[in-house]
Order: sequence, then structure tokens, then C-alpha cells
Amino acid sequence: MATGKYHGRMPAEPYPSITVRAVVPADEARWRVLWDAYTRFYEREPVEEITRRTWARILDPAVPIFAIVAERAGDGGRSILGMANYLLHDSTSHLTPVCYLQDLYVDPVARGGGAGRALIDWLWLRTREEGWSTLYWQTRESNHQARALYDSYTPHSGFVRYVLRNQPVL
Repeated sequence: MATGKYHGRMPAEPYPSITVRAVVPADEARWRVLWDAYTRFYEREPVEEITRRTWARILDPAVPIFAIVAERAGDGGRSILGMANYLLHDSTSHLTPVCYLQDLYVDPVARGGGAGRALIDWLWLRTREEGWSTLYWQTRESNHQARALYDSYTPHSGFVRYVLRNQPVL
């Protein structure tokens, strides 16, 4: 499994004005705005304790949870348009780690501009470079806008997800 946090940058093709990179501590405020919006999109209220812990794990080089952002240059600065959180885990079906894209969110005003595709493309390139066996993600069946993007990569797997919860979703 890869160790440490990767801080490479990659221009997003075919959107050369968008760059994808690993988060840095200074991104916390904007990441939180996107994270809170993502949480609300899935009909949950953000919980500060979970947000704080998630951010800390993303920055911890010993934890296989990572985050990337898509940003666009302009107006003398950089603007973060979207974020993706992913984790690496072992699998009983593969010899190399599997990458789970757990959270992907693009600011609604930036949707359709390539940020979501740039985030997935960056992660797919990283998957191939690192030799991870699989990149996978899931979304709600009713998330038609995201599914239009996802279906451009591959058809959905056909699996049905079942969830038993020991604790309520916060």
C-alpha cells in the first residue's frame, strides 16, 4: 500500500484551466464548505466532531484516507471548485490495494465545467500509476447529474447495496 500523502499536481484534460492536487492544511476552510454542502446533499446535517476527525485523518500520513481538490486559476488567485475524499483498502479479490472514491462534490455554480471529471481522471491516473487494482465509487440511483458523468466512464456495476447500521447516521 502506498505510504504517506501524495502531493503531486496534474492538469485536468480536457480542461487545462483546472488543476487537481492533494489538499494542504490551508484548504480546510474551503474543504469544509464543500464537505458541509455534500453532507446536506445527502440529507444529513454536518456534525462538527465528524468533520474535525475526517479532516485530521486526511492530513495524517499514517491513515489511508486522502482528499484532493480541483481548482481553477483566475483573478490573480486560485479557486477551489470541488473536492474528493478517497481511501485505500485491501481486498480479498485482489493482490493490490483498492481505491474507494467515497465523497465527490463540486460547487453547484461550477458543475458542468469539468471539475468532477478532473477529480475522477486524476484519481484514475493515480490508480494506474500506483498499481492499485480498482477504483470504485457509488451514488444514489436518483443522482442523475452525477450518473451522467459516471456512466461516461463505465456502466454501473449492477450491485445492490445493503446496509446494517450499528449507529445512526449523523
